[in-house]
Amino acid sequence: MARVIAVANQKGGVGKTTTAINLAASFAAAEVETLLVDCDPQSNSSSGLGFQRDPDRLSTYDLLMASASAAEAILPTATEKLAAIPAHKNLIGANLELVSADRREFRLKDALAVIRNRYQFIVLDCPPALDLLTLNALVAADSVLIPMQAEYFALEGVSELLDTIERIRQSFNPELTIECVVLTMYDDRTNLAQQVAKDLKGFFGDQLCRTTIPRNVRLAEAPSFGQAAIDYDPQSRGAEAYIKLAKELITRAEKRQAAAAHVQEKVAAAGVETYE
Repeated sequence: MARVIAVANQKGGVGKTTTAINLAASFAAAEVETLLVDCDPQSNSSSGLGFQRDPDRLSTYDLLMASASAAEAILPTATEKLAAIPAHKNLIGANLELVSADRREFRLKDALAVIRNRYQFIVLDCPPALDLLTLNALVAADSVLIPMQAEYFALEGVSELLDTIERIRQSFNPELTIECVVLTMYDDRTNLAQQVAKDLKGFFGDQLCRTTIPRNVRLAEAPSFGQAAIDYDPQSRGAEAYIKLAKELITRAEKRQAAAAHVQEKVAAAGVETYE
């Protein structure tokens, strides 16, 4: 069963889409079956993986409108073990079309439920807004990965996202957790970056990723060639950082599974009957 990770931050320009693309590609490079779902009307994750704009192609919009299944919308990518569901500009209108729709907050969750057993990770690239599209992604997700720049305004914006996550826990998805916070466009040569990293470590503790993503020209260039950095220049600092991030998240997932298995063993040893 896939772990569904929503890459979200309502603040634009923090490397959210870059993280979604390169994290998903790095999972795939680690021989892990991965699906990237583009939930952003700007479709940057789609174009960043080489998908040209096609008005007739099935997209995330069709999933939200329940006019197509996830299985029908999945497309292969140039990266082995990485598949994608592209976005479409019609997603802009989905915020209005979903207002009166039945189970409007659960459309994406319902669509992905039938294909979750095909993948180990499903990465959701959210738009830079706390709207119905992001709400659908957070309801569908097991956890949220928050990309942040090491700057003052980033600290201001994260409180609003954390408040949204808590409200979603209370109303729609009580199991939603924070996967981690990852520092992007990081330059450890500046005092500000070091201080922000220290503040975030104090606030988030182990939820702050050990891996940081540096400023890197190759990361910026790769989308114009329709490639993830690991395919465009696997030796670049940016590609290596995302590979390291993927390994860190895989390790976290393995530890969670081991802990859950240990609890089940203790319950079984105690003779306590459990129910699905």
